[in-house]
Amino acid sequence: MGMSGRPQSASGQAALLTGKNVPELIGEHYGPRPNPAIREIIAQDNLFKRVVAHGGTAALLEAYPPRFHQAINSGKRLASSYQQAVLEAGLPLFSEEKIYSGEALSGDWTGAGWRSELGYTDTPVYTPVEAGKRMVALSRQYDFAFFSHWMTDVIGHRGTVAEGASLLELFDGVMAGALEEWDDDEGLIVITSDHGNLEDLSHTKHTENDVPTVIIGTGRESIASNLNTLTDIAPGIENYLYNTGFRNEAAHG
Repeated sequence: MGMSGRPQSASGQAALLTGKNVPELIGEHYGPRPNPAIREIIAQDNLFKRVVAHGGTAALLEAYPPRFHQAINSGKRLASSYQQAVLEAGLPLFSEEKIYSGEALSGDWTGAGWRSELGYTDTPVYTPVEAGKRMVALSRQYDFAFFSHWMTDVIGHRGTVAEGASLLELFDGVMAGALEEWDDDEGLIVITSDHGNLEDLSHTKHTENDVPTVIIGTGRESIASNLNTLTDIAPGIENYLYNTGFRNEAAHG
């Protein structure tokens, strides 16, 4: 986006959700968590806020355990840019009860991490295909639904090639389920990223590669034809929603 250096999560996510060239505005790529300048940009305007302001419904489909919420509420942990965007719109970050009820998903889609990493013994676990179908079903409850699969970043920074391949196989399974459930006429699925790193595991840093974006659904050309940088994602989704009368749309990154 016209700035030298490796893209970073906070500024990339903020650019994706505000439509503004955040790295240029703050003079650098910044991350992983947003600094005060980025938080101010997100507070002023972001896609979640725009949808809510026009009477639409929006949600982040990922849920978090109690200790995450405690850390955020106490100030010991900063929300990521996309989490901050949700909060600035007056929307909740989902908790463990949404995991149990099936109204939200875990960051790994299947829920296995809630058992292996967080110590839960009775939370739901889905196959990748089941998780993909559930993600689509949940997205139908909102005009704009967002899901962040941040594990690609974890593996990109400190994972092995085998772990990267396994994660891509998981993604393939989730998308198989999502596409089996999805109807092209009901909205759009947008798959993108705030930066690259998983595609090059020869080092532990982000890459300067272009970010690929996949758009699925009838009317996808309305976004794809004007897509050049991350700053084009938010206005593309916003225009699509306005032009279709806020039919349900799912955006996954």
